[in-house]
Amino acid sequence: MEQHYPLISVVVPVYGCNSCLKELCSRVAITIEKIPAQLEIILVNDASPDNAWEIIKQLSVDDKRIRGIDLARNFGQHHAITAGLDYADGDWVVVMDCDLQDRPEEIRTLYNKAQEGYEVVFGKRMERQDSLLKRKSSQFFYRVYDYFAGSKSDHTIANYSISAKKVIKSFRRMKEQNRFFPLFIQWMGFNTATVHVEHNARKTGKTSYNVKKLIKLATDAIISQSNKPLRLSIQFGFLIAFASFIYGVYLFARYFFLAEPVQGWTSVMVSIYFIGGLIFFNIGVLGLYIGKVFNETKGRPLYLIRETTDEINEFDKRS
Repeated sequence: MEQHYPLISVVVPVYGCNSCLKELCSRVAITIEKIPAQLEIILVNDASPDNAWEIIKQLSVDDKRIRGIDLARNFGQHHAITAGLDYADGDWVVVMDCDLQDRPEEIRTLYNKAQEGYEVVFGKRMERQDSLLKRKSSQFFYRVYDYFAGSKSDHTIANYSISAKKVIKSFRRMKEQNRFFPLFIQWMGFNTATVHVEHNARKTGKTSYNVKKLIKLATDAIISQSNKPLRLSIQFGFLIAFASFIYGVYLFARYFFLAEPVQGWTSVMVSIYFIGGLIFFNIGVLGLYIGKVFNETKGRPLYLIRETTDEINEFDKRS
C-alpha cells in the first residue's frame, strides 16, 4: 500500500533578493525530503525591481513543484503573503522570507513541533541577526502595539511559521486592507506554540523597511486592530475640560473674593493655541479611522496578479 505523505506549501514573498531564490528553493526541497513530505513552493513576486520574475519562471520550469505569482505592482509584503496563501494547497503551510535570514532547515523544526498537536507554530528568533536600529524599533513597535491593542506580543516572532490547512482557510476569510500576517494568525486563537530557530544575517541586499515604512506599518497595525486611540482622545479631552473648569473657578474666586484682576491676553492666547492643537490632533486621529473605513468600503481586491507560472506552463503544454 502506497504511503501518503502530507503536502507542505512554502509561501515566500519575493522582493529585492533574486540572487537567493535558487539556493532558497534547493535548501527547502532538501529539508522537506527529510521530513518526509510532498512539496510545493509558491514564490510571490511583489514587483521586485531586480528581475526576480524571470528567475522565478525559470525555476518553475526546472522544478514543477515551484509555482510563481507575479503581482501587478508592489502591494506590500503582507499582501504578497496573502496572495501566496490563497494559492496554497498544502496540508501544512509555511510562511518565510526570501532573504535566507529564515533558515529553510528550520522548517523541519517547525513541522516536528506541530506534530505534537499544535495548529500553528511560530519560529522564535532568540538571536536576531539584524541591525541594532531594526531590533530596537521592532521592540518599540510591539510595546506600543500591545498597549493600544491590550495584547501581549513577542518581538522575536515574525512571519516564519507553519500553519495547518484549517488555519489558512480561516485566514482567507479575513479581507481587511490593512494586513499584518502574524497578528492575524495570533488573533484567530488556534492552538499555537513557538520554537527556537536560528536566525541568519541577511545574505544579500538590504531591507525594504525604512523608518517611514515602519511607522506606516505600525500606524496601520494599531488603527486596524484597536480603537483605543479614540478612547484616549476622549479621556484626554475630558481631562483638559475638567482642568479648564477648575482653573476658571480659581480665577473666579481670585477676582470676586480677593479682588485680584485676571491677567492679560497672553494666557488666553496660549490656552487657545493649546486647545486648538489638541483639537487638530484629535481630528487627525479620527481622520485616520475614517480613512481606513473609506478604504474598506471601496471593496478593492487585496492584490492583482499579472500572471502566474501555472498559466505559462499550461500555455506551453497547449503549444
